[in-house]
Amino acid sequence: MSVADFAFYIFAITTVAAGFCTVVSKNPVHSVLWLITSFLGAAGLFVLLGAEFLAMLLLIVYVGAVAVLFLFVVMMLDVDFAELKAGMAQSVPLALLIGVILLLQIGAVIGVWQFSDGAEAARAAITPAIDETHNTMALGQVLYDDYILLFQLAGLILLVAMIGAIVLTLRHRTHVKRQNVVAQMHRDPAQALEMLDVKPGQGL
Repeated sequence: MSVADFAFYIFAITTVAAGFCTVVSKNPVHSVLWLITSFLGAAGLFVLLGAEFLAMLLLIVYVGAVAVLFLFVVMMLDVDFAELKAGMAQSVPLALLIGVILLLQIGAVIGVWQFSDGAEAARAAITPAIDETHNTMALGQVLYDDYILLFQLAGLILLVAMIGAIVLTLRHRTHVKRQNVVAQMHRDPAQALEMLDVKPGQGL
């Protein structure tokens, strides 16, 4: 067994075991930590495949941003997880049924899986040869040269979805004192100040 084979088995076992522990862990903080471990294993598999850019992207985006955000949200929110899990036993039969259906569907797909004769040629026609161009440069050429319109449209759709989520969840509270910057900039000193003639010994 070579070093690459040994590393593959280590990363694969780590990814699968961490993913399983993410689902079955009772503590949500532990689940997020197991999820980070699963991302690290997947990043190692990407490195073995020669996709260093995707591995670093997985570490920076998912581990460095998404998973850490999940961890902070879980730790900062005072959620009663015992109350949430109280009715979980009633949903176990339905969850098992859905899981069995999904497994049957995956088995049916794998059972009739066939590789097309032109699959290798179709994949090779998209990007240049590995010995000519680095994979990161080839990925950039595909995204920003060949499919730049689709890439920009996908970004526009995500922007519209983000704005829609903000608009739908934004709630203005009425009894909250807010700062009006425009009113502060255009205020009249004559109306903002009041001069009082206080006599000695009288007080305000």
